[in-house]
Amino acid sequence: MRINDFFISGVLEFVPVRIEDERGHFSEIFRREVFSERIGPVDFVQENESLSVRQGTIRGIHFQTAPFAQGKLVRCVAGAIFDVAVDLRINSPTFGQHVCLELSSRSGNQLWIPAGFGHAFCTLTPNSLVSYKVTERYSQAHDAGVIWDDDDIAISWPSVADPDTLSPKDRNQPRLSALDERQLF
Repeated sequence: MRINDFFISGVLEFVPVRIEDERGHFSEIFRREVFSERIGPVDFVQENESLSVRQGTIRGIHFQTAPFAQGKLVRCVAGAIFDVAVDLRINSPTFGQHVCLELSSRSGNQLWIPAGFGHAFCTLTPNSLVSYKVTERYSQAHDAGVIWDDDDIAISWPSVADPDTLSPKDRNQPRLSALDERQLF
């Protein structure tokens, strides 16, 4: 497995090695020792799946506050997505900056997003299926977010991004500058 770093500390891309033959391919997509070597010990406690029927569906920017802040290992099982991790660590030199990466079922790559980051994605194909392991269970009381098109974050969304696909919750998220410092990391 190849591991790629980004300019924002902590966010990593895991790219599986594929063994191919005339039948198809085989890939090891997760091995605890390899993951822990780079991240440290991690205990995934929940796995989630999201199907977006329409191309251009936007989900996020979501995160959970302490003590239920979640690290996420995100994978696109079917289709393709434009995946985004936003640094919400208040004392980080990259606070408010983001990393974008295309994840697809074809490449099999995965994005590790540590606790302290917001997460969003836009589907690049219809019927995109996203699976992600998390380090903390879902807690509605700690569920938070930032508006998807915040000028201070300045995500260059793909041309297929369709704001009409936003959930009512995502349409009404606050700007990064409006978050209470206790919501940040």
